[in-house]
Amino acid sequence: MMKISLVRLSTKDLATLAQRIISNIQSGKYPVISNHPLTATLQTSYTEYDQVYTKQIYSGKGKDVATADHERDVAYTNLKAFLNGYRKLSSVPNYQFAVDLYNVFKTFGLNLDRLSYSSQTAQMKKLIEALESQENQQKIALLFLNPAFTEMKTKHEDFEAVFADQAEANADLRNMTSASAIRKDLEKNLKAYLNLLTVMKDVTGWEMLYTDTNELVKAAKNSDVK
Repeated sequence: MMKISLVRLSTKDLATLAQRIISNIQSGKYPVISNHPLTATLQTSYTEYDQVYTKQIYSGKGKDVATADHERDVAYTNLKAFLNGYRKLSSVPNYQFAVDLYNVFKTFGLNLDRLSYSSQTAQMKKLIEALESQENQQKIALLFLNPAFTEMKTKHEDFEAVFADQAEANADLRNMTSASAIRKDLEKNLKAYLNLLTVMKDVTGWEMLYTDTNELVKAAKNSDVK
């Protein structure tokens, strides 16, 4: 008899089993099931589940946010490190400008790259605004640091855009029916389908469908054994 604990399957394994069963139904090899109303119900619940599953937890954009944050950190620390080194060379031209600009960094904290996303964003915004004053822009220009400053500002803006994207995607996810409710619905319809095949397995035309589906169920059970 076809028995499987669907609740024990991982998110991915449940999706795989449902997708294989639906492909089997749609193959045209089993006329007995092709127009059965349960297949449409199963297909609908799988489509809903797949939408949530493919979005993954927190929209799957977490990696993009982390990458953008890392690039922002690098641009910030590079400019800070240059000013820190230059301000110590009192014999070089315009070294006082490096001292002044480094003090601007100090005002907003020298460890912004270690803060949380939101705290870093708030402080970076203030730092960039301060560095954009006419006086500080002149100092940046005289130290030939325009490209480095522009890169830091651009990487910060890039991060903001990716982070906003993620927030929007997460809001969309929260507005969808909860993932757990969608999963339960798919489990319920899969179970109903497997029960139907079990009841009909000795009826002409259903034997091969039962046998083939049973192999798919066994494969799913094996994937659950770690």
